[in-house]
Amino acid sequence: MLTANATEEQRLMGYETGASDYITKPFNFEILLSRIKHLIAQQAAFRSALQHKIEVKPQDIAITPLDEKLIQKAIAFTEQNIANPDFSVEELSRELGMSRVYLYKRLVALTGKAPLEFIRTVRLKRAAQLLSESQLTVAEVAYEVGFNNPKYFTKYFKQEFKELPSAYANNKRVKV
Repeated sequence: MLTANATEEQRLMGYETGASDYITKPFNFEILLSRIKHLIAQQAAFRSALQHKIEVKPQDIAITPLDEKLIQKAIAFTEQNIANPDFSVEELSRELGMSRVYLYKRLVALTGKAPLEFIRTVRLKRAAQLLSESQLTVAEVAYEVGFNNPKYFTKYFKQEFKELPSAYANNKRVKV
């Protein structure tokens, strides 16, 4: 604190309100500069010491039975509505009895996926089952799992399984 208030009482009040140092006028510029550099160095040393003592890292997520039930219920409800292309995150959050924001936070924490990605993943995994175990075409499977457009289905399927749905079906059917 740089001030013209020089009484001991004012100085005490300055320190009590959080001043790191208290310099009264008139002042010597070199002394002011030296004290500022010293305070900055002290703070840097303090931060460095704290960083070595406290390592900030998130704890591993321990999935509790309640979390498992949440995931199982979310999967079950998504599967019930898998053919419905209009099935939404709002419907899922309403069924699970939580807000969209809370559902988002819980699913990201537990699965690493946002609710929309979660629903899409459940659909794509069901599609993979249908492609490997049925004689349905790619377009039929796409509609069966709630995609309105087979092109979008193919795009997301390739992202998830690293191959086109038709190739996936051929590879799985040959092995069976």
